[in-house]
Amino acid sequence: MKLMHSALAAAALMNACILPAADPLDLKALTAQAESADAVAQVALALRYRDGKGVAKDDALAMQWAHRAADAGNADAMDFVGFAYLRGSVVKRSPEIAFGYFKTAAEESVQAEFNLGECYFGAQGTEQDCAMALEHWKNAAARGHGRAASTAAMALLSGEGVAPDAAEARRLAERAAELHDPSGLVVLGEMQFQAGELDSAKASWTRASKLHLTGLTGHPAQPSGNASAQQGADLLKLIEYRQRKSEPGKFAFVQMPHIHQGYNNCGSTACATFARFQGSKIGGWDFKKLCPSPLGTGTDWGHLLDASAKIGQHWKLITFTPDDAGFDEATAFLKKELDAGRPVVVDFKYIGAQYPGGSAGHTLSVCGYIADENLYILCNPAVATPGLQLITAADLKDFWRSDHYGDLSKGVLSRPAFVMQTP
Repeated sequence: MKLMHSALAAAALMNACILPAADPLDLKALTAQAESADAVAQVALALRYRDGKGVAKDDALAMQWAHRAADAGNADAMDFVGFAYLRGSVVKRSPEIAFGYFKTAAEESVQAEFNLGECYFGAQGTEQDCAMALEHWKNAAARGHGRAASTAAMALLSGEGVAPDAAEARRLAERAAELHDPSGLVVLGEMQFQAGELDSAKASWTRASKLHLTGLTGHPAQPSGNASAQQGADLLKLIEYRQRKSEPGKFAFVQMPHIHQGYNNCGSTACATFARFQGSKIGGWDFKKLCPSPLGTGTDWGHLLDASAKIGQHWKLITFTPDDAGFDEATAFLKKELDAGRPVVVDFKYIGAQYPGGSAGHTLSVCGYIADENLYILCNPAVATPGLQLITAADLKDFWRSDHYGDLSKGVLSRPAFVMQTP
């Protein structure tokens, strides 16, 4: 089974098409303008139906209006339609059609240029070209797209598909921060933290945390802006834990590298970070190339396990039952591994109408816990570097389960994990 692991799930939430605010005209007047072939009004109407703003949410009707504007050459509408084809939840997924729309619109639409970079980076509708992706992201950043700046910074930090360049990554993270992008502020804060600029890191993460509502922890399936703001709050909380020794039974934190994933590459990227933790220098795309499935498609966990052996590492798959007893057993094992300084790779399952087919999978790592607050620490390749997020035990219980992880699952729901083989 070849799975659409995460990146589509993450992308659907993280890279949602950004268009101008809905027209303030009342619905009747706006509809009249749209029906008279006013492309700007058609886009505004598409937005209203997409977001359920003043009307009942209707994705199909939103797509119809966006298509009409796109057919008239409106670049924002072309990005809207392209993203729908990339996501595949309203229309049949077609990365090739999406790529065509983004490429046509990129000169006029900065969001389309960002999405075009995503396609090049993730081999969506085109051959992979990470250097071209970086060029488009940097162009979009210069045009004022904060997410493009932070994404380029993350690729340069980890050297994923491009040569690492810490100085250029810092410049782009600072550009993202100037543009008030919460993910950019998270990345910049991490660079400051690693450089010993603690006050500056705190200031960056505080700024990020104030850009959207935050809570005790976030939610694994929340939109990117909210996730990055929550990351800012989480990282502020984690500062003390990252600066002191773990105390078995009380708390553990295992520092992992972070790699920016591309579309449908969370499995290979999470495994590459696991491998890097153990001394390898492999990247997410190189790990993917050790598997038989093409770039830009999901990866069977059996192939990921085989790939670990190809680089001389020794992992094993273990599973726990998806019930309460299984979760208790799984978390007891998890804490034992973390207390020993070993992170664990897990698979999440998201369920909801917003996902093509009603559900999606995502692979990430658990790298710590705080016992007193019943919290766990994730290292997630789908969020901003350093990828750290807090999750409640209740949310971990809900999301750590999967029947998506390939032939090894045999279609049976369980709590799967990759762990290091130990004597």
